[in-house]
Amino acid sequence: MTMKDINCPHCGKAFKIDESGYADIIKQVRNAEFEHEMHERLDRAEREKHSALELAQEKAANELQKVVAEKSSEIQQLRAELQNAETAKKLAITEALSDLRRECDKLHNDAARMQIEKQRDESALKDKYETQIKDLRASIERLRDMKARLSTKMVGETLEQHCEIEFDRIRAVAFPSAYFEKDTDARLGSKGDYIFRDRDEAGTEIISIMFEMKNESDTSASKKKNEDFLKELDKDRTEKGCEYAVLVTLLEPDSDRYNSGIVDVSHRYPKMYVVRPQFFIPMISLLRNAAMNSLKYKSELAVAKNQNIDITNFGSQLDDFKTTFGRSYRLAREQFGEAIKRIDEAIKDLEKTNEALQKSGENLRLANSKAADLTIKRLTRNNPTMAEKFAALEGAEVASAVTGHGGVVGDAH
Repeated sequence: MTMKDINCPHCGKAFKIDESGYADIIKQVRNAEFEHEMHERLDRAEREKHSALELAQEKAANELQKVVAEKSSEIQQLRAELQNAETAKKLAITEALSDLRRECDKLHNDAARMQIEKQRDESALKDKYETQIKDLRASIERLRDMKARLSTKMVGETLEQHCEIEFDRIRAVAFPSAYFEKDTDARLGSKGDYIFRDRDEAGTEIISIMFEMKNESDTSASKKKNEDFLKELDKDRTEKGCEYAVLVTLLEPDSDRYNSGIVDVSHRYPKMYVVRPQFFIPMISLLRNAAMNSLKYKSELAVAKNQNIDITNFGSQLDDFKTTFGRSYRLAREQFGEAIKRIDEAIKDLEKTNEALQKSGENLRLANSKAADLTIKRLTRNNPTMAEKFAALEGAEVASAVTGHGGVVGDAH
């Protein structure tokens, strides 16, 4: 057996050991080194594990912090957008309300102005009609009182006197050269009441009118109609060489036809009119003014006669003018009635406009109420983009509330 020399590592003394013992020592040494190395490796692995864990935790914390920062930034951005949207909404609402208020004020002002104008027009029309009604009632009362005290014959004579007095009152100013006298010539079997003739300075006749005045008592047993006197009046006009015939009448006092104004009966008898006493002077003025316009043709006609010139065309033109005047007079009378009708329709239209403006004011009040109830939810109801951002913002706020409590995220790791 071979022996080996071994030096003691502590005392340095040499001693001998056989191979078997040497192998045991080597084995022990190797086991000790292995155990030592194993412990060192385990310690190093443990330290590396702790380092890796700390690094992973730090990295996770950094990532979490980065995520939180990004979410916070997104939250801030969404809050800014929300603030801008809220500001824009308030601005839009303010502008809309401002426009609505301006429009409402304008409508109210227009309504007030139209109401004032309507009241003014109604007041003017009311005053006008009340004055006319008052005058007519006064005239009716006077006539009724007068007729109650007079016989049928005296009533007729009083109407003639009334017309004569009215004419004499303005004769010097309006008709200085006119002839207006009672018709006393009964040689042909009948006569009218009055004849009116007017001439120019050269002596040319301007116009001639045969007048008949008719009236009767309310208590008269036999009630006459205006139609009953037209034929006789036309005969008197022809016999006395008058151009026009006018019946001044108080007969048929309840007739709308004769109470409406001047009635043209030329379709029955040429150039004949029926009027109430209040139109006696206006009728003379209308016919005289029209005749004055045709005086030039009459003058030319007179010259043509003196010079033995054919007057056929002049007479035709004169007749055309007179026919045109009659037609124009009828149109004017119809237009007058149409104007009165349109005034009544205008009053109704103003009343309808006032009602429409009041309804518009109520609609504006309802619109203002709806604008006051406007919410973010209603604004985003049909806007998917804004609805998505508000939903994301609500989720971010929930996440922020969770991460704000300490240890929740760490416990999860």
